[in-house]
Amino acid sequence: MTADSRRISTRSDFTRTLQSGVRVSVRDLAIHLAPVSAQWPDDTGLRADVALHGGPWLGLIVSKKVGNAVVRHRVARRLRHAFAQVRPELDNPETFVVLRAFPSIATRSTDELAEALRAGFAHPRARTAFARASSPS
Repeated sequence: MTADSRRISTRSDFTRTLQSGVRVSVRDLAIHLAPVSAQWPDDTGLRADVALHGGPWLGLIVSKKVGNAVVRHRVARRLRHAFAQVRPELDNPETFVVLRAFPSIATRSTDELAEALRAGFAHPRARTAFARASSPS
């Protein structure tokens, strides 16, 4: 599972990842990737001084369109578990990842979700984002 310290929990981190990151759509998910960089402070400028190491960080968006609360929590648990399986394979661990679940995800198993994540992370746009983040500025 994903530790609490590796979860995206602030609105500004979600917003920044969704707006400035790369979006890759796979079968039941939209994957938003935003590599961490030093030029990425909050609107208040507070995050510029914080050392961000030990990622990747995961955020989930599972709306009511997916199902009732029981279904949404089940989907979130499966997504966290699938991400934990795929996390060691990421090219750049210093990355914010937001997963937006589509309604069809409710019937997928954890293994199917892990394969979808692998496909999303292998997508050329995701590879480009990782390469851009790891190259020296």
